[in-house]
Amino acid sequence: MRLSRLLIVTLLFGLVTGLPQIARSQAVPPASPYTVVVPVSDVSDAQRGQAFSTALGQVLARVSGGEDLTTKPGYGDALQNAAGIIKNFQYQRGEGNPPTLTLAITFDQGAVQRLIAQFGASTAGVKPPVLLVVRGPDGKVLGKDGLGALADAVGKRGYPVSFADPAQLPDLDKLASADPAAMSAISRLYHTGLVLLGDVHASGADWTLISGGQAQHWTAQGSGSDLLADGGNSAADRLGQALNVIGASTVEGTLWVSGLHSAMDYANLLSLLRADPSVQNVVTLGAQDDGLLLSVKAGMPLDGLAANLTAGGRLLQGSAHDGADVSLRWLH
Repeated sequence: MRLSRLLIVTLLFGLVTGLPQIARSQAVPPASPYTVVVPVSDVSDAQRGQAFSTALGQVLARVSGGEDLTTKPGYGDALQNAAGIIKNFQYQRGEGNPPTLTLAITFDQGAVQRLIAQFGASTAGVKPPVLLVVRGPDGKVLGKDGLGALADAVGKRGYPVSFADPAQLPDLDKLASADPAAMSAISRLYHTGLVLLGDVHASGADWTLISGGQAQHWTAQGSGSDLLADGGNSAADRLGQALNVIGASTVEGTLWVSGLHSAMDYANLLSLLRADPSVQNVVTLGAQDDGLLLSVKAGMPLDGLAANLTAGGRLLQGSAHDGADVSLRWLH
């Protein structure tokens, strides 16, 4: 394949500036998967101990690479002894009537990773948050206080959540169809490619989950907290099928990425790939127009790798390209 102007520029950019170091220094640090906020009813020892166990279960789910650890020998004991690997914790009182009380808990990273290794699992990369955008019966986007059951259900399955600012959202109809411009806006504002849209009405809710620029739709019957919790669990089930892929061997293949307009796009793409723990090696094979063909060696199937990469919000699934096993599109 003939080298295009983009490839020549990107290679020169890397030689002159030290590509990996600069790209990494500009990356936005992800939220820590080792910190969890758990609701509590009071500051008693019993409530605090239960919160520690609940929080450790969520952290293990986040970091374990998708394996179900609950049946592993010693899992229950690990939760009972969660207090022993906590770095710090702090009570937080929120607004409301009555005011809410939560406990923010941060675990020691090394201790958590050792626990996961003892269970025979492997650690995974930090998953981006699931942005919750839910409209109530009046058509208004619900705030954090109205989405507790939904956030709790998603969080217990190992996925962090974030909450939408109604004043900073693209057109929701376009977002529900995974419109690239709407997804680009979400990526800039909320740093994620995972969005759970909901329309709650009197007898149920309509849900849309967007992951990697692909939209899944379903409806559910019910009301109140049970309806929201069911929506969160359904979304987590769908995310798990796409993101919690555990590789049994090293896979080599080719990846086509279009939409690269500058050397900085190239730098950020390589930084993103190298930051994924399953990626072992990346080599640029050639370029054409605004796209690059890359040889990738990874510890999981390439379609699973693509799902994890697009979850971050900088990439979407792209149109098939000759010579590529997987095609993606860079978002601006």
